[in-house]
Amino acid sequence: MQHRIVVIGAGYTGATAAGRLAKRLHSDDVAITLVNTEPDFVERVRLHQLAVGQSLKPRPFSEMFAGTGVALKLGRVTGVDADRRTVRVVAVDGAAEAQGLGHEGLGYEESAYEELEYDTLVYALGSGWNDHGVPGTAEHAYEIASRPGALRLRERLAGLGAGQPVVVVGGGLTGVEAATEIAEARPDLAVALAVRGGLGDWLSPKGRRHLRKVVDNLGITVHEETAVAAVEADHVTTVDGAVVPAAVTVWTAGFAVHPIAQATTLEVNGTGQIVVDRSMRSVSHPEVYAIGDAAMVMGPGDKPLRMSCASGVPTAWQAADAIAARLTGAKVPTTPVRYFNQCISLGRKEGLIQYVTADDRAVSAALTGRLAAVYKELICKGAAWGVANPAVGTLARRRRVVAEPVRDGNGAGVKAAA
Repeated sequence: MQHRIVVIGAGYTGATAAGRLAKRLHSDDVAITLVNTEPDFVERVRLHQLAVGQSLKPRPFSEMFAGTGVALKLGRVTGVDADRRTVRVVAVDGAAEAQGLGHEGLGYEESAYEELEYDTLVYALGSGWNDHGVPGTAEHAYEIASRPGALRLRERLAGLGAGQPVVVVGGGLTGVEAATEIAEARPDLAVALAVRGGLGDWLSPKGRRHLRKVVDNLGITVHEETAVAAVEADHVTTVDGAVVPAAVTVWTAGFAVHPIAQATTLEVNGTGQIVVDRSMRSVSHPEVYAIGDAAMVMGPGDKPLRMSCASGVPTAWQAADAIAARLTGAKVPTTPVRYFNQCISLGRKEGLIQYVTADDRAVSAALTGRLAAVYKELICKGAAWGVANPAVGTLARRRRVVAEPVRDGNGAGVKAAA
């Protein structure tokens, strides 16, 4: 009997893990199912580009995983039973999902679901935007943490007339990229950036100077040391009571993990991330691996890894290699995840590459300008290419599973290999 591996979520981490597992294990021994709501890969790091009207290259999974043995199941994961080892999936229409319609809007009944049994689960449901409970955010703000969100913002921006105000809330990487992209694409709009601290205060002095120079050149108004207390349809209100006009508010103030894990018996931390060991294996359920934003992973300096593609992809490599090793009787590798740089696009013509320590603290060195923009573009292309080519630089030979999976009387998988 084949060992059943179910991967839920096909972002950078889930898709990478599924492909890497397929390259490492014989299809005679394992059945790999990848569950996702959309039929194609979404380049999340480019969603600010999509929001301003740029076209992104289509990357259908049917082409990316052709001939690999990875089976794609279109569906929305609505529950995980970590004790029974099942995943609850409701069918969705991929095209409708890409437009932001869930199964409720398509007439699906909640009872119309199926349960997928697994012997090994790779949990990669990732994260979405975090409104932090700020009043009015859910009703009036736009997000770019998902393709449906970016498409809604795209439609709204297209309908704005010259001079109308756009406020981006959040001064992290996503907020800076969104504000500069919008300002460059629509110089006729009055773009503002609301930052809780100082602009680029996590960067080196060189990085901060360049960021401020680009922001000034693009005509972006920066509200520093500004926390937003409420969002309305035509303005935001700060904690100090100031009113900032906003025909559109773009909310980029952090991410929140998918809530499903918190509703399971899996051990999670206070934010709902699954607690894992160095091989990305759940500390409470050894047949479950969590990767990317869904996992609580400790990095250099005993600091949790930040939610990002830079953190997530190495965790996918680690989990896939650990699963393959345990199933084939090989030594389980554990490679520490570390940081090298932060790559920031500032529109299509400018960029900023901030070099960092292993634990993600800025050092003095930074690459700026057009060369940095080219560097960031190569990083984005490389990340997407790596999803379709997940085993480059690894042992490409597929190894055989050392033991057939043993199942209990309910059909649930029992440990297949040490």
